[in-house]
Amino acid sequence: MSTYTPATIETLQALELCPGHSYLELGPGPGVSLALAATITGPGLATGVERDRHMTAFARRNLDRLGVGATVVEGDALEGHEPQAPYDRIHSGIGVPCAPAPWVGQLAPGGRLLTTLATRTPSWPGQLLVTRTPAGTIEAVLQGRPRGYRPMLGFRWLSALDHRVRVKADPGRARSTRLAPPPDDAYGFWLAAAYLAPGLVRDFQAETMTIVAPEDDSWAVAGPGEGTVRVCGPRDVWAELEELHARWEEAGRPESYTVDFTAGTGAQTVTSGAAPKALTWTLPTLAGIPQPRS
Repeated sequence: MSTYTPATIETLQALELCPGHSYLELGPGPGVSLALAATITGPGLATGVERDRHMTAFARRNLDRLGVGATVVEGDALEGHEPQAPYDRIHSGIGVPCAPAPWVGQLAPGGRLLTTLATRTPSWPGQLLVTRTPAGTIEAVLQGRPRGYRPMLGFRWLSALDHRVRVKADPGRARSTRLAPPPDDAYGFWLAAAYLAPGLVRDFQAETMTIVAPEDDSWAVAGPGEGTVRVCGPRDVWAELEELHARWEEAGRPESYTVDFTAGTGAQTVTSGAAPKALTWTLPTLAGIPQPRS
């Protein structure tokens, strides 16, 4: 976040951060984005929570030199920072599989929370915007994005790197397909694929679209000509994408999804709408992520 300025600007704009807002940043790193936020909110209103004590000290020195009146505390970002809650704006610089309950609970009426939802593949992240209405109810929208923040420590991404040489040597058997490679900016489709065709990762450095299922030792390579695809391994990766793309079109080609936090089980359910053929899935929980030692 702190090394890619356009992402920081996009975040502050999406949050609609204004002077006088109380602001919480989770995982601020060296404090660059926290300093920008504090410049907008005014002194004494921007707080960061950083789990690494060395980074906490480094961020404090940086912010002290700038004199913007921001504070960094050492702690578990997944717990937010209760002492100064509620907050008008909350942002996470770490990707999480779902929105931690403390973050939502520490959001003030009228407040906005923004975080990256880290899927198992780094190829297709999501951006979750949670708002608390003036009446206190929670509304949340999930959208696919071209980029997102790195996931929390302990989160394991899939990787196509171990298969790159093998895919190049044997792209697989060719067959016909009615599905042309979906465009990179079909974010609503690719986000759904991260959950509804699980275990897939794209090799963006390949010459043509290459999707790998590393845990199933399978892959799909678009081409060699129009209307054809090559598949290899026990899992027909492209057939799954064909089926999901048809479902996505039947659902109205959604580009954004709503997330329901009201289930009594604590599950966070994603849906593309109320139509009979709407796409829906449940976000994974934090319980499945091993917590590394400090």
